Amino acid sequence: MKQFIQNLPKAELHLHIEGTLEPDLLFKIAKRNNLKIPYNTVEELAKAYNFNCLQDFLDIYYQGANVLIYEQDFYDLTYSYLKKCAEQNVRHTEIMFDPQTHTKRGISFKTVITGISNACANAEVNLGVTSLLIMSYLRHLTEEDAFKTLQESLPFKDKITAVGLDSSEAGNPPSKFMKVFEASVNEGYIPLAHAGEEGDSDYVWEAIDLLGIRRIDHGNNCLQDENLIADIIDRDLALTICPLSNTALKVVDDLKNHPLKKMMDLGLKVTINSDDPAYFGGHVNDNYIAIQKALNLNKEEIYQIAKNSFQYSLIDDLKKEEYLIELNNYYNNK
Repeated sequence: MKQFIQNLPKAELHLHIEGTLEPDLLFKIAKRNNLKIPYNTVEELAKAYNFNCLQDFLDIYYQGANVLIYEQDFYDLTYSYLKKCAEQNVRHTEIMFDPQTHTKRGISFKTVITGISNACANAEVNLGVTSLLIMSYLRHLTEEDAFKTLQESLPFKDKITAVGLDSSEAGNPPSKFMKVFEASVNEGYIPLAHAGEEGDSDYVWEAIDLLGIRRIDHGNNCLQDENLIADIIDRDLALTICPLSNTALKVVDDLKNHPLKKMMDLGLKVTINSDDPAYFGGHVNDNYIAIQKALNLNKEEIYQIAKNSFQYSLIDDLKKEEYLIELNNYYNNK
């Protein structure tokens, strides 16, 4: 099964590029930029990657992001992740980035987007991994601040496919960002949002009804509401589930109790993703392997999850078809 998962062509739809900052790369960039960090060794830093809730994680996540200053830093961060994609047969990835994490520190939007997008372009040529970018608004900040980020993004519209909504969910409902999402859609961005990780099913309703999202990031708590489940199925919205993230942040107490299989049985379209792999104990294949073992998923179910990852991606139909043919050939020959 591990080999089947390893070689399985797949897409990753829920990934924060700042959350791929491995301790060794963090140290390397900090040294290059002459920055002091409050840890003496890679091992000491790795031990700090242990959280009790979303906020614990966010505190160290933003601290780690402080080492990212120059275009080269964002390039190295992104290319390092894309190399992992190639190693894990992730054929396509949809990368979220948080401009406000950096512009709040005085780093220009141009520096961030140029470093990330150049790495994506080179990885497509050198590694055969396609990608697109999702600009995420930080929900613990104001909608006014999100509007500033939207304006800053406009000269780089050709490099950005979608907008998302992430960071602290509790107390920051989707309705807080209704106007900026409407403006983002008017600019041609596809709307996505985190909903139902910390927030209850009402947050998922809001994301669907008020923001018009095309895909639900996380969505665990949609199971609180039968009408919501029916609505998600009716609208054909996929959920980007992140198993190791869910246990790391105590959204789920044990992978054996993870609702992914129940979601599939109910008819929900789920995908498996790594969220913030440097912090949560593994990249996408680690998530597939861990959840397969915990829930005893069979090859057909794993294949269906990988199929969903391509079908509910934001790539054009021609490329989607190409990847689905590759996946089907692989599965049918196993």
